Amino acid sequence: MATFVIEHPLITHKLAIMRNKETKCKDFAENLKEIATLAAYEVTKDLPTKVVEVETPLMSTSTKMLAKDVILVPILRAGLGFLDGMKSVIPNAKVGHIVMKRDEETLEAKEYYANFPSTINEDMIIVLDPMLATGSSLAKALDSIKQKGAKHIKFLCLVAAPEGIKLIEQLHPDVDLYICAVDEKLNEQGYILPGLGDAGDRIFGTE
Repeated sequence: MATFVIEHPLITHKLAIMRNKETKCKDFAENLKEIATLAAYEVTKDLPTKVVEVETPLMSTSTKMLAKDVILVPILRAGLGFLDGMKSVIPNAKVGHIVMKRDEETLEAKEYYANFPSTINEDMIIVLDPMLATGSSLAKALDSIKQKGAKHIKFLCLVAAPEGIKLIEQLHPDVDLYICAVDEKLNEQGYILPGLGDAGDRIFGTE
């Protein structure tokens, strides 16, 4: 496993806009989509390729294409905010869905729904969720994805707490983490500090 912090001035700039409590849901969602597009290049830079022969207008040539299909798996609700940005770069990616709900008292996550393409055991899986707080939701989601046969998994998030990173490193050491910002800590309610609030609420205007 490796943890990568994606350091890019445009991502930092857009994340600053998203952190601002005065940013409305339209601008929040648009900036998240744009960050996903930028981050997609980092997450996919080591995808396996295969050599293929193609006919250009002038001659035949050997070139490279992806050797594996990609499945994007947003953790609902907030993970949907990443989906369009990733699909703009990988338009042929398949999409799985998983719904997790966190108990606000125990901070433990429970799976409510999961549906994945039948090729999950063959394809490259990229799990999407803007926030990695306690790590409980992601850990349970990764358990579910692996139980369906997935072997090649990456995770992309916007903001992570050290506590969540540590938990995933312990429970899922084979999953690479791609993070746009590592924040200071969690508060007693399990929210990331300084963070940006509840990403799902801010994406969909349900605060």
